[in-house]
Amino acid sequence: MFILKIIAISVVIPMVIAVGLVLSQTPVTLTGKGGLDFSEVGERRTVNILPRLSVPMRDGVNLGVSHVAALSPDAPLLILIHGSGWHGMQFNQLASDLSDTAEILIPDLRGHGENPVRRGDVDYIGQLEDDIADLVRARAKPGQKVILGGHSSGGGLVVRFAGGANGDLIDGAVLLAPFLKYNAPTTRQSSGGWARVLTRRLIGLSMLNMAGIKALNHLTVIQFQMPKNVLDGPLGHTATTAYSYRMNTSFAPRNDYLADIAKLPDFLLVTGTNDEAFFADQYQPLMSENTGNGQYHLVEGVSHLGIVDAPETQVQMRAFINGIIRGN
Repeated sequence: MFILKIIAISVVIPMVIAVGLVLSQTPVTLTGKGGLDFSEVGERRTVNILPRLSVPMRDGVNLGVSHVAALSPDAPLLILIHGSGWHGMQFNQLASDLSDTAEILIPDLRGHGENPVRRGDVDYIGQLEDDIADLVRARAKPGQKVILGGHSSGGGLVVRFAGGANGDLIDGAVLLAPFLKYNAPTTRQSSGGWARVLTRRLIGLSMLNMAGIKALNHLTVIQFQMPKNVLDGPLGHTATTAYSYRMNTSFAPRNDYLADIAKLPDFLLVTGTNDEAFFADQYQPLMSENTGNGQYHLVEGVSHLGIVDAPETQVQMRAFINGIIRGN
């Protein structure tokens, strides 16, 4: 009986601590100041509107996807994954510029965009990977090369996907200033002021999940400093300003992010020297120790959001895509 009491106490006390940590923090109203520079982004959000598809996922939910048709029968399928807080429209200009090089799909990830089922949330950890796999299987033609690209957290999701059960579905990857992990040497504190992490709550929920308790995974663990002028603008209603625990976990490489990096196929990484969220010069030293599959390019004077539409990004992506087509 004494041993049973000891076992019960050893289980109950950590759970009480975990719940206490979860309850000790709640979301706050953010000012929208001190985060990323959205000044360049606003000008391109309503131009080059692309045709839209509705692609059913395994649970019956339809994923909204922008589509650029292929101009060549041997064109690869390029799927572009947006960063945290926004949606696929951030790639409209880039996709238009690359329309002669690939067939392009740009999904609004579940929990994002115009009218999500639950903004900033998914049903379970790993659902974003399942959605990407469903999208590939639904749209890729037999024998068509598949390249998965992403910006910021979207790049992190590409790394996660490569390291997961469906990694063999992709033949190449494009990483634009990717988020690798909060504790990676590439990440600035609070991603340069963009993210407010509810650290105690995140730790508590992690403890509960390790014990198999997932009932509180819908709770918010991270908020974003989305500028007020964006929220008050014509597309403010499409912004996503906070993520649940299960969304935040699904949108980043696993805790052993180096193992995910090691499973990347041939990839291109492009980032700007003026990146406010990440240390641009730290990607190659870190990642090249774990994989020899990468090409790395620093673009002088370009910011975190600006890297998506930087002319050099288009040049590097075009060369990389052509290399995938040629098989080298």
